[in-house]
Amino acid sequence: MGNWSVRPVDPFGDTASALVRAYLHDIVSRYHGRPATEAEVDLAIADDPTDDQTGFLAAEVAGEPVGCAAFRMVTEDTVELKRVHVLREHRGQGLGRALVEAVERAARDLGARQARLDTRSDLIEARAMYAALGYREVEPFNDDPYAHHWFGKRL
Repeated sequence: MGNWSVRPVDPFGDTASALVRAYLHDIVSRYHGRPATEAEVDLAIADDPTDDQTGFLAAEVAGEPVGCAAFRMVTEDTVELKRVHVLREHRGQGLGRALVEAVERAARDLGARQARLDTRSDLIEARAMYAALGYREVEPFNDDPYAHHWFGKRL
């Protein structure tokens, strides 16, 4: 596991807030093909609030937060993964996989028997990781205008 770890943090605390902003900076920038502005990140936060999160996990390297994964229970047996992200300079170390697996463990502890998530077409690395972790494409379960692929997995 090296010098990194995954741990739960306050979903509404400073660490989660900073990690969500980093995540949104990355995906909004990729969407627009240029660096995102702070106003665009603020708008993305307003458009997709996180006040219904069940949990928030942070990946840390040498005690510094470098990645995250949020989740929410959408039914008593279904968890939805949100905001899975690792800072670019820390990718390739297995942190994304560790975050998803930690969400799955937490969800099973809460009684979930299945997991789901949605993602965009341009997030190729994420889609490959989810497939490697056993997620399979499913029928759309929401009408999010930024979702192009929907995945599910039995836990």
